Amino acid sequence: MIYIRPLLQTKIKTKTMFFKLNAAAPVGLDCVPVDVEVDINKGQTAFSIVGLADTAIQEAKDRIHSALKNSGFNYPFNFRIVINLAPADLHKEGPVYDLPMAVGLIAVSNELILELDDSLIVGELALDGSVRATNGVLPLAIFARKHGWTKLFVPKNNAAEAGLIDDITIYPVENLRVLMEHLTGVKLIEPYVKNTDASEKIITDYNLDMALVKGQEFAKRALEIAASGGHNILLSGPPGSGKTLLARTLPTILPPLTSDEILEVTKIYSIAGLLQSSLISVRPFRSPHHTASAAALVGGGKNPRPGEISLAHRGVLFLDEFPEFPRTVIEALRQPLEDGTITVARAKGSYAFPARFILVASQNPCPCGYHGDVEKECNCPPMQIMRYQKKISGPILDRIDLHIEVPRVSFDKLTSDTPGENSTQIRKRVADARAIQNQRFVADDIFTNSEMTPAHLKKYCQLDNQSLELLRSAITQMHLSARAYNRILKVARTIADLGASEKVALEHIAEALQYRSKVE
Repeated sequence: MIYIRPLLQTKIKTKTMFFKLNAAAPVGLDCVPVDVEVDINKGQTAFSIVGLADTAIQEAKDRIHSALKNSGFNYPFNFRIVINLAPADLHKEGPVYDLPMAVGLIAVSNELILELDDSLIVGELALDGSVRATNGVLPLAIFARKHGWTKLFVPKNNAAEAGLIDDITIYPVENLRVLMEHLTGVKLIEPYVKNTDASEKIITDYNLDMALVKGQEFAKRALEIAASGGHNILLSGPPGSGKTLLARTLPTILPPLTSDEILEVTKIYSIAGLLQSSLISVRPFRSPHHTASAAALVGGGKNPRPGEISLAHRGVLFLDEFPEFPRTVIEALRQPLEDGTITVARAKGSYAFPARFILVASQNPCPCGYHGDVEKECNCPPMQIMRYQKKISGPILDRIDLHIEVPRVSFDKLTSDTPGENSTQIRKRVADARAIQNQRFVADDIFTNSEMTPAHLKKYCQLDNQSLELLRSAITQMHLSARAYNRILKVARTIADLGASEKVALEHIAEALQYRSKVE
């Protein structure tokens, strides 16, 4: 056993020494293995970090120097230090490599023999040697288990996040000295133990409730269908008709996240650095302002990160004042609305982020907002109304399943004391419909009707002659595309599930067509 006090007093040897540790580089939501190779030899004093390291990693030289000094370790002065992050052609970024580089430098300076082949070390160093939390620890923990590494050393504040993954031992590291005492056998770190008694609270009571929405029965029915099948919805109506309130009550009727979905969403927030607790246990609701850039919405940047559509994964993305978003931003939604993923291509490589969300878009019918209103006259010229409505292209409208008009609410309905259905009642029906879909798609690796492929539609949406004739007439008269035809079938399948019907019947097709014909 090597004791820490003699270790600190040991003079650094003059012979060439080499040490290697395991690390990992986040790439999108996945990781790739990285070898941290540390070499020192007698010669001109220098400290080089090679292997396509970004500025944050290059600055680690000064952090490591101060951390070693303030933790009581000898620093190899008058030596040439080279740290290589392999593979050399993979770009590395962030301070996640601070801790493994410091451990390697201490080990090679003192000729320590450390068994770290089954270990992954992660963390950012402060100047006093303490270890700060880093982003993306959950994907690193998943990767470590997949790669066969059984021990994971993470910052103390990241231990609960890493502890979500089973079959791997998590060691919470408070500072560099504590870690080296553990690795040299002086004083072992107690592994992190998941608190099984305190389960995460699943929020089912919200500040808003569907019972607060007065009138708008048609729109509330459409939201129930959207929640049940994961369908996108467009709300169009004059100012003050309740579009925003309807959108914000949608999460209150969605069923709780499943365990797999919790892990998916938490992984995204971990990479984005937005994880506030150990996991995300409620469905996300994201509402970016219409001045948001394309990179903010779909993800990207110099070092690509998930955007709003990925942060809304398995939840709701609300785009208020939809036509006011820049055209390029709206058109960027085409791929995620179709595929449930977004691919961000950069010179450094392509990054795929999940984006399976329910889009709720709202718009006024014209710039003043009162075109078609029965009580207030619209003052917009016809050409201005046309230009405003053309801001949303046909291909985007084609990808939105439910087009709903939200008219002005009458005074009698606003002041009515008759209670409407609350979110708990609606959520029960939504959960029952989703349970039917989960059973149906148990072998297909999809969750909701909105994710069905043409092969699924052929199998699960077989129609009788009357239903086919109605669809034929609607498609001919409304000039609908093949995509719109498929989406009508998906909505009809959801309506059938809400009615616990095994087959898609004529009334289900008729109702689905109502939601398609409202806004075109």
